[in-house]
Amino acid sequence: MLIITGGAGFIGANFVHHWLRSSDEPLLVLDALTYAGNLESLADVQADARYGFAHADIGDRSAVAALLAAHRPRAVLHFAAESHVDRSIHGPGDFIRTNVQGTFELLEAVRGYWSGLPAADQAAFRFLHVSTDEVYGSLGPTDPAFSETTPYAPNSPYAASKAASDHLVRAWHHTYGLPVLTTNCSNNYGPFQFPEKLIPLMIHNALAAKPLPVYGDGQNVRDWLYVEDHCRAIARVLQHGRLGETYNVGGCNEVRNLDVVHTLCGLLDELVPKADGSSYAAQIAFVPDRPGHDRRYAIDARKIGRELGWAPQETFATGLRKTVRWYLDHADWVRHVTSGAYREWVGKQYGAGGRLQAPGAAT
Repeated sequence: MLIITGGAGFIGANFVHHWLRSSDEPLLVLDALTYAGNLESLADVQADARYGFAHADIGDRSAVAALLAAHRPRAVLHFAAESHVDRSIHGPGDFIRTNVQGTFELLEAVRGYWSGLPAADQAAFRFLHVSTDEVYGSLGPTDPAFSETTPYAPNSPYAASKAASDHLVRAWHHTYGLPVLTTNCSNNYGPFQFPEKLIPLMIHNALAAKPLPVYGDGQNVRDWLYVEDHCRAIARVLQHGRLGETYNVGGCNEVRNLDVVHTLCGLLDELVPKADGSSYAAQIAFVPDRPGHDRRYAIDARKIGRELGWAPQETFATGLRKTVRWYLDHADWVRHVTSGAYREWVGKQYGAGGRLQAPGAAT
């Protein structure tokens, strides 16, 4: 049994699908269903006997401890996080509460559970913490890519909160012996991503005939990782990673933001051409840069390749085409996630709680 925190979010939901396709081992999704947690992303696995769901917050130590005691997992995979840089700039408090305080409470619940296990089960147990390359800060045009030994230098409240959570996980290993693994990934993209992030936002706005906002000069560079490749990496680290180690996971696809948008426009021109024959690129609109916008990220993923035999299977071209096709084929999912209708369904199924809010609400 695995417990997946944040399993109704973007990467977590993709991992749930990946795991149930490749393993017979059951899992329990633990999610607070805040604005980006969407049970519609898990609709096609809800009838699977190997899948379970618990509406709970990682910051509620007693609730997490009760779930651990009831389900007796052999691993906890920690995806749950507030994850959008722009929102962290305008409302950093939520990021500190979830990413720092929430991770602390989760670690303490897990430590209590783990310490009570028989010796053999303690040795087999794993806590896998999923983090980001943003903890390393920004790179210049010719700087070497981030490696696992790159010093931390976070530049946004989001990155700082994730850096803090990474340090907590490391400390719980070295102080208490908790068997942990950490992954730091580059920019993910693919199915089920909330349309506040660059790629789904551009697809959504393009089809709605809205401007395609590009920060600054559009020359900021990111390393793009297709989410299914990331899920394969996490599964590999869970199975074979060395305790206490960090593994950087990157897609080996450094692309400027403006080039991402132009490539998306070209795919949409091909797949859903406008009636008047014009290009979606005409909708590109440059907007003032956001504060502290890191210029370049790049991941050196040689360690996970060398030690665990992982490598990305998708190029940016193949992964982006799959992503655009998915959003075109899942218009209902996009419509519900942008209208808030799925939250009404969540309220009927699990109770409104009080933490649920409409997508796009200020935080």
